[in-house]
Amino acid sequence: MAARTPEAEKRPGFFKQIRSLFTFTREVYPWIGWLLLGILVAGIAIGVLLGFLLQPSVWGVILWGLAGVMLGLLAAMMTLTRVSTKAMYRKIDGMPGATGHVLSTMLGRSWRSSEMPVGVNPKTQEAVYRAVGRGGVVIVGEGARGRLTRLMRDERMKVSRVAAGVPVHELYVGHGEDEVPISQLAKTIKAYPKAIDRATMGAVVQRIESVSQSLASLPIPKGIDPTKARAPRPR
Repeated sequence: MAARTPEAEKRPGFFKQIRSLFTFTREVYPWIGWLLLGILVAGIAIGVLLGFLLQPSVWGVILWGLAGVMLGLLAAMMTLTRVSTKAMYRKIDGMPGATGHVLSTMLGRSWRSSEMPVGVNPKTQEAVYRAVGRGGVVIVGEGARGRLTRLMRDERMKVSRVAAGVPVHELYVGHGEDEVPISQLAKTIKAYPKAIDRATMGAVVQRIESVSQSLASLPIPKGIDPTKARAPRPR
């Protein structure tokens, strides 16, 4: 008898996702519940006030009140999503692998990157990541800056050999002088002015990948898995 095909994984429902998002955010910001409640009440109050001003009748006030409920729910959802993103950054800040998570999920389609580092020191957990986009090539160091010098230099030399004329930017993740906090990493990279077209970008990606050594056999630095600290988002 043929084995049954496994059923497709069922995605959690909308309200379950909202609950997960709220629970995740409340672990970092315990006051989020009161903030969302205040936003909802403010939306209802605005709707009722508009009802009294524009349609001073029972049904007018009720309809405008319902519109205020919808407005409050929408504003609360937007606030929850934004605060949950801040909570995610706060959870992964300083954890090995956080840079790869941000580069692979927060840059959008204009940039190509991977969650895996392109250079890593298994003993000290320092790692170097790379992103290629319209702004050029960005090399990002994660860990103690003094121990990243060699890894950063090697990666820059490798990129320069196969991508002559393409801007190469270096960033260090951290809170020290001339370092970029993990919460500002994606924003900083996206702010680089466009220097190459899409065709050149694709060619650069292929050239760099062709000379890059596979790191599949290297151990991932131990620490938090950033994907598990990622704020769940409603679909």
